Amino acid sequence: MEHMETDNETTVTTFILLGFGNALELQIPLFLLFLIIYSLTMAGNIIIIVLVIMDHHLHIPMYFFLGNLSCLETFYTSTILPRLLASFLTGDRTISVWGCYIQFYCFVMLGVAECYLLASMSYDRYLAICKPLQYATLMSRRLCFLLSAISWLFGMAVMTSLISLMSELKYCGPHEIGHFFCDFTPVINLSCSDITLLTLASLILSFMNIVPSFLLTLLSYVFIIAAIIRIPSSDGRKKAFSTCSSHLIVVSIFYGSLIFVYVLPQKEALRKVDKIFSVFYTVLTPLINPLIYSLRNKEVKKALMRAVNKCGISK
Repeated sequence: MEHMETDNETTVTTFILLGFGNALELQIPLFLLFLIIYSLTMAGNIIIIVLVIMDHHLHIPMYFFLGNLSCLETFYTSTILPRLLASFLTGDRTISVWGCYIQFYCFVMLGVAECYLLASMSYDRYLAICKPLQYATLMSRRLCFLLSAISWLFGMAVMTSLISLMSELKYCGPHEIGHFFCDFTPVINLSCSDITLLTLASLILSFMNIVPSFLLTLLSYVFIIAAIIRIPSSDGRKKAFSTCSSHLIVVSIFYGSLIFVYVLPQKEALRKVDKIFSVFYTVLTPLINPLIYSLRNKEVKKALMRAVNKCGISK
């Protein structure tokens, strides 16, 4: 642990991420497990990005947003897993205070961006199902780029505001974080500064960004389900639902995990379960997303087959 003496006050300059405990016999198995997950996550999401860019059949709003989501997921998982893998391999679990802030900045910025991006995808499905005749006009290329840009920029704006307040904190006591990454509550709880303003700011920013995006997503699916129910034929209902089922699964997994970890009361008995759910939405969700979209989406599967056949012919 590193300290810095300032005005007779000891300031902590590094943290220790306790991760998944000290059991030496688990370090290599955990390293191999998370390495496989990270490799599959990167491969799956990069394949979707390449397909969306290269296959002209996927040059429509739905897949433009899917490509953005896959791009976001590659960055999202890369903010946590490489550092975690290194700690398993070397045993070094220390991280500087500013290194911790940078990890937290990237993690939450991408999380907020994902909330807005999922809302944009929900709105796209709402227009496609509820206003099919006006869809091409309403969901223009310009609007797609605007919604995508807003998703990324809002995430950056939220975290720039929060990190500017966190940078004023001082740490002069315990330096161990009972988590495998730098999350908000475990980090600020180690501070010896007054965190009242910071906590209030985080609540306001969370409410202003996560709640509206969640409500827009929820409202879109209320209208979508209502429209699907009104379709007279069972084949028509099945076809309409198949266009949004993959996205609905992703939304349910993402928000379900967030609610369990951040909304439910924080009790000592739930801390280990919270860590499991944190693994789910930080590590497994980026892996599951490309699998859901590729296995449940006919156009993505067709694009993948065309790419495989093209590579085979070129050889």
